[in-house]
This record gives sequence, C-alpha cells and structure tokens, in this order.
Amino acid sequence: MADPHQTLILFGATGDLAHRMLFPSLYNLFRDGLLPADMRIIASGRGEMDDAGFRASIDLARFLPADRFDADAAAAFLDRVSYCAVSGDPAQFARLRALVGDRLERGVSVYLSTPPALFAPMARGLAEAGLAGDHVRIAMEKPIGHDLASSQQVNDAVNAVFPERRVFRVDHYLGKETVQNLLVLRFGNMLFEPLWNATAIEHVQITVAETVGLEGRVSYYDGVGALKDMVQNHLLQLLALVAMEPPASMAPAAVRDEKVKVLRSLRHMTPGTVGQQSVRGQYGAGAVGGQPVNGYAEELGAASNTETFVALKAHIDNWRWAGVPFYLRTGKRMPQRHSEILIQFRPVPHSIFARRGPGLNANRMIIRIQPQENIQLQVMAKQPGLDRDGVALREVALDVSLSTEAAGQRRRIAYERLLLDLVEGDPTLFVRRDEVEAAWAWIDSIHGAWAATGQEARPYTAGTWGPSAAIALIERDGASWHD
Repeated sequence: MADPHQTLILFGATGDLAHRMLFPSLYNLFRDGLLPADMRIIASGRGEMDDAGFRASIDLARFLPADRFDADAAAAFLDRVSYCAVSGDPAQFARLRALVGDRLERGVSVYLSTPPALFAPMARGLAEAGLAGDHVRIAMEKPIGHDLASSQQVNDAVNAVFPERRVFRVDHYLGKETVQNLLVLRFGNMLFEPLWNATAIEHVQITVAETVGLEGRVSYYDGVGALKDMVQNHLLQLLALVAMEPPASMAPAAVRDEKVKVLRSLRHMTPGTVGQQSVRGQYGAGAVGGQPVNGYAEELGAASNTETFVALKAHIDNWRWAGVPFYLRTGKRMPQRHSEILIQFRPVPHSIFARRGPGLNANRMIIRIQPQENIQLQVMAKQPGLDRDGVALREVALDVSLSTEAAGQRRRIAYERLLLDLVEGDPTLFVRRDEVEAAWAWIDSIHGAWAATGQEARPYTAGTWGPSAAIALIERDGASWHD
C-alpha cells in the first residue's frame, strides 16, 4: 500500500453529514493515532468564514459519546483544520491550491460531501487549479446520477480528470461492521459456504426500514424516491455481498469483480412482469413511536407519485441462484428502524419426528445490521421431557451478538473506516464505476416498466409495514416478511 495522504480536502464541510459523521469520525481516527502525524484537513463550503469561525461551528461534544469526547484532544484535532470557501470561482480554487502548497507531493485526498450535480464541476475546478495529478484521489458520496445515462455522464466527467483507480465512490453501508462480516461469515466458515446456493436456500429477504420522513430532504427526495435513493445503492450492495461468488482473494479488484457479476446477472423487469414483482407505496398520516406524523403529501405540500416505499422480487440468473427469489424492501415511516438480511433455508426433505407441538421448521439465518449488530441462526432442538408419545420439537436461536462478543472494543462509525481507507488508498469498500452502472441498468428497467404500465404509489399508513400489496408480493410464494 502507498504512503497515506497527508492532506484531506472536505467539500460540503458546512453540511449536516460533515458535522454529524465526518468530523466526529476524523476526530476518532486522530485520537486513536490512526491519521498521519502531519495530517491537515482543509474544510470547504460556499460561505466565507475564517478558520476560527469554522472551528467554533464544529460541535464534536454533541455528536460523540461522552466517553469519547476529550476537550484537549478536540482542541488538538481542530488545530489541524483550516477553512477555504469554494463555490465554483476559479480564484477560489486557486486559493485552495495555494493553501495546499508544497504538501501536494505528500498526497491529497478530496472528499465531495456535496450534491451530485457538483461532482463534475468540482473535478474540473480541481484540475484547472492543479489539484488533480497522480498525488490526488477523490471520493464522492452517493448517488452517482439519477439513472444510467446521467451516471455515465458524471463518471465520464470525473474520469476525464481522475482515472478510475483514483476515484472512490462512497456507500456508507459498506463501512458497517456487520456488512463486512458477511464476507467472513461466508468465506471464513466451512459450515455455510457449501450450503450457500439454490440447493439449500429457498429465498433471501433484505429489509432496510426507516422511521423518519422527509427530514429536510424535500428538494432532493421528491421525484427521486425509495427505488433510486435506497435500492440502487444500499440494498443492491447488500444483495451483491450475499450472492457473490467466492473471490480469489481479498484484493480490491477480486472482491469488486465478483460483486459486479451479480449485479449484471439481475433479471431486468419488463412491463409484463413488473406488476407481479414490484410494489410502490407512499405513506399517509399515521403514528410512529406513538407520535402522530403527517403524510408525505402534507410534508411536501403537494400531491406526488414519488414512492417512499418499495418492495421487489428479484432474480439472479446464474447457476448458484437459479430459482431463488431475493425479496427487497425499504421504506420511510416504518414501525421501527432496522436493516437486516434473512436467509431462509429449505426444509429437510422428510421429517422422522412425531408431530407434537410445533412442526419441523426450516432453518433461518438473520443478519441484523442496525440498530443492533448480531447474527442469529434458528435451528430445531428437542423439547425437554420423557417423550413418551414421540419426540417433541422446539425452535431455538443460536445468537451471536457482535456488540457482546466485542465487549471492550469500541464499535466504530462506518465513516471512520471509509475515511481511513481513502487516506490510505484502499478501494475495497468503495464502489467501482461498473458496479454503479450495472445497478442503474437494473433500476432503469423497473422505472421504465413503471412508466409503461402507469404503476401508481399505493397509500400506506405511517407506522405500518407498507401497502398490503407488499405482503401479497411475498405471500403468493408461500413466504412472509420477517418483521
């Protein structure tokens, strides 16, 4: 691995993500001695302010656990932070270049926490200012475009300045501990991988549920919707990790090659299939966590057909997964916030046990990503007793709580790992261009089929698990959502 970069430029530094996640993550890395000793952070936003004013705006104590915040460490960290306003003016980029000075040869990592429409202009501005050579790499927050054509335009513009090996596309889900544990679970245990295929697995469910509504994202979210906002990146990345073939090694190219193969194997939807394989929903007024909330149209202030919920039945057309449905579900204003993957194994072909009490249930594995990280395997066991009328069965859970198993070790923010990997130049947990475009190609097939058939967003009450049609989507196949 190359030497870590000594300078980080953070665009969008006055935004909510930077203050809630990025600066606390950088502070944690600094406090743990993981950043280069001479690391400098140049923050950039649209508004003019001096270094002292910007440092005063960073409220680390608000976003860090009490046991992590240390006033002296925070002061030492903030001493490394300077500010340079950049809103697109070439003179501002020139001032940014001057601020980097002779540190350029020691490596500069650029992080764009900005609207996607600014990715291409920012890349061009950096190039014109002399901040795009071999010593510079760039990271971009999702989404990359709003469909395949626009993502290609963005990627072409960025790649005209930064070659692919120096472009790091961020999906923060890939920095979560449990998501990375998927690779170890599958490829580090002989117990699971021989069964990880259509012979033993009946179906897979991936759910990412949110309790929040628009939360200040009105201008972005309407017209985008859950399919593009969540499925195109978070859910498809989880699907790729669950379904990928074993890579030859943990080398970045090997892992990402296998992920893109999965995304390219997704069966595209058509006007003839989309009605049976997808459900769109939009929340109305209801209650979440015991508190009344408005419906989407009320929050927006206008009627809209944008979906805040989507359920999909996906198929991967390859040998490993032939005939195995992958059910994907995500939505806002759900009853609870959680992200999980359920692996439903097939039942044993014949039960030798007498039917007393519960029957012989098929095994299930539940991989919970948030809010608590754990892996649970549900298996059948004998009910205690003398068994005079045959063996009675019960389902028990083999539960591995990752937070309990890692007691004494701090659970890191996903952005800590991603920022450190950016500075050190490890692209394994970042998304490659061909992954983005393969995902968009599948998403476009769904949107095109929705448009061709006029599929509307069905109403659902806030605080419920979406429209009843989403229940029918999976129950037609004899399965049920794991709520």
